Amino acid sequence: MILVAGSANIDFFTPVEHLPAAGETVLGGDYFLAAGGKGANQAVACAKAGGRVAFLGALGQDSFAQTLRESLRQSGVQDWTITAAAPTGAAFIGVAQSGENAITVASGANSRLRSEHLPDLRGVQTLVLQLEIPLETVCAFAAQAKAAGVKVVLNAAPARPLPTELLGQLDHLIVNEGELAALGQAGDLAAQLRAVQALGPQVVTVTLGAQGSLTLDGDKLLDVPAYPVVVRDTTGAGDTFVGVLVAARSEGRNLAEALELASVGAGLACTQSGAQPSMPNRAAIMAAWQSRV
Repeated sequence: MILVAGSANIDFFTPVEHLPAAGETVLGGDYFLAAGGKGANQAVACAKAGGRVAFLGALGQDSFAQTLRESLRQSGVQDWTITAAAPTGAAFIGVAQSGENAITVASGANSRLRSEHLPDLRGVQTLVLQLEIPLETVCAFAAQAKAAGVKVVLNAAPARPLPTELLGQLDHLIVNEGELAALGQAGDLAAQLRAVQALGPQVVTVTLGAQGSLTLDGDKLLDVPAYPVVVRDTTGAGDTFVGVLVAARSEGRNLAEALELASVGAGLACTQSGAQPSMPNRAAIMAAWQSRV
């Protein structure tokens, strides 16, 4: 069993000609709503890729909560959410014609997830975390999982400095370039990965968008290219990468294969709009991967 603990948001998407600069108002097209939040996204991506997964998060007492629970159910994710006395989290996303986006998150109920909400971890092999819930909760969850012999994967997004004690609890850290820079290590990408690895995680991956990803596993560097697509919307691509990677590892695939599958899944997610609605299923991922290798 894979447990993903993190945020769940209702996403408000608006297409725009370009992303606004500070102080600028940009007129957009018709907005639409979709299920999102980094935690829920990664759980959905993992389940669609074939993983056996549950999601732990905090939702409000409103209609958006039911929308998010239904998206989890339809994707095959076990719902371990709690109800908090706060609005369900929301994200306001502008998507430019280039596919790039700008996101503002209103945390709402996500900020109410606490260490005592982590259930008994018997039967859980991997815990997946992100940083859209309180950092103290992330640290507590990681420590409890490590003590229980559960592998801990952290997608350190959004970017922020991380306490050394948290890095010491991790088996796999996944970041993008900005998130890696926030960890304050100097040098080129390989040097930064080695410096972060020295603080705890055995495996460190940096995703590089159209340049793919670079992973340090022990003393071995794995350079995996991006899966080439025509980009429509990059929202949720990073979460798809994480979910597919964890699902592939859970079924016994080696790290190199799992990274290739994650790259394919992330690429396919960029060809559709939205976060969870854009995430490919296992059949689509395997077909694209097999045509590539």
